[in-house]
Amino acid sequence: MRRQRKAKIIATLGPASSDQAMIRKLFDAGTDVFRLNFSHGTHEDHRRRLEAVRAVERDVGRPIGILADMQGPKLRIGTFAEERVEVQAGQQFVLDRDPTPGNSSRVYLPHPELFDVVAPGQSLLIDDGKVQLVIDSVTAVRIVTHVANRGILSNRKGVNVPDAVVPIAALTEKDLVDLDFALSLGVDWIGLSFVQSEADVLDARKLIGNRAGLLTKIEKPQALGELELIINASDVVMVARGDLGVELPPERVPGVQKRILRVCRQFGKPVVVATQMLESMVDSPVPTRAEASDVASAIYDGADCVMLSAESASGKHPVAAVAMMNRIVVEAERDPFYRKLIDAQHETPLSTRQDAICAALREVTQIIGAVASVTYTSSGATSLRAARERPGAPIVSITPHVHIARRLAVAWGVHSTVSPDVQNVDEMVRAACDAVVTEGYAVAGDQITIAAGMPFGQGGTTNLLRVAEVGAM
Repeated sequence: MRRQRKAKIIATLGPASSDQAMIRKLFDAGTDVFRLNFSHGTHEDHRRRLEAVRAVERDVGRPIGILADMQGPKLRIGTFAEERVEVQAGQQFVLDRDPTPGNSSRVYLPHPELFDVVAPGQSLLIDDGKVQLVIDSVTAVRIVTHVANRGILSNRKGVNVPDAVVPIAALTEKDLVDLDFALSLGVDWIGLSFVQSEADVLDARKLIGNRAGLLTKIEKPQALGELELIINASDVVMVARGDLGVELPPERVPGVQKRILRVCRQFGKPVVVATQMLESMVDSPVPTRAEASDVASAIYDGADCVMLSAESASGKHPVAAVAMMNRIVVEAERDPFYRKLIDAQHETPLSTRQDAICAALREVTQIIGAVASVTYTSSGATSLRAARERPGAPIVSITPHVHIARRLAVAWGVHSTVSPDVQNVDEMVRAACDAVVTEGYAVAGDQITIAAGMPFGQGGTTNLLRVAEVGAM
């Protein structure tokens, strides 16, 4: 089943999209990777959804990626005696260590680490920034603030701290339990939330090992100070504009998004743009024109993936949302100006054998008009480096490992397939020609380019570039 686009689509599963029949519809509409959001649902919910995805995978004969997204250290206020209170601009409001239900002048803050790192003049943003509190004074047990804007506070709403680095691990005790469970299911990607530093990524990497790929979500302003280090330590990066858009002024988010995409291209790391892309389709069968433009802009900027959250997880029109996103991506990539932008963004290859081969693959493909580039990969690295080059022709990736094929579902332009290892160059060429014909990319007489490594089956040995004519052997 060939997609008519290079960028990929991630759809979140939830109450509106849990059964196998619906998941099949979402796949047919254009989903390449399914996200399990561990902020919601039980382990059994996630198990059933994963098993349904794997059943669809068997039915369609295509590798499908599964992302397990950890909740991360979400900070929250306590509860109120009347469940919700109204606060007025200018009034004093206290956050303290007293677990007694709160009122219109105070509430419990069950995060002792915050009391040590915040300072007067900094802001606390409650409920995705709907209420802003400005800190006046801090002690070991009380944070005294004044309210910047009138609003409603209710039980256990989230707290964002844009001005301070909070000394809390990116993986909480709940996340560690969820992580073990997700890895036992055999998910392909682990999403790491609220990353503040490279150390957060490296700590997670030690726990995950090679059992899954690591997707790092950039949603804290503090992460921007170590952006290059964080991206280099990650396998995939997500521009998580939800919390990022709360803790940064809205006018800064577009520039930060473009910076993250640019650095990811430099490092050759796939990048996902997420949150509120087609938000109105939670209720409406069509998006706003601004949302359609937002999705297209991410594609013009070179994003590998765009993602749906509530639109597919709990919205009224999950299949329509995926189909709409698919149409927007296809239309953007058809624009002749798209190719000019992608070429203008092309990064200089690194001085490695692998990059040299993949850069040559791009050039040769363009010069001879090859209909596809075939990459043989054991670890996925060759296909990812080829994707970094953004060749004009599709990349048909061949790997003997199904878990690698699934992970490559996030990569721009990569159509991933599973096939046994080849033993020599003739077998390689024959298998490559068979793959592009079977997958619908070529017919007899077409030319293809092939990148591989010798000896075959060993990761990191990319050293061979071959041109072949389909049907010539």
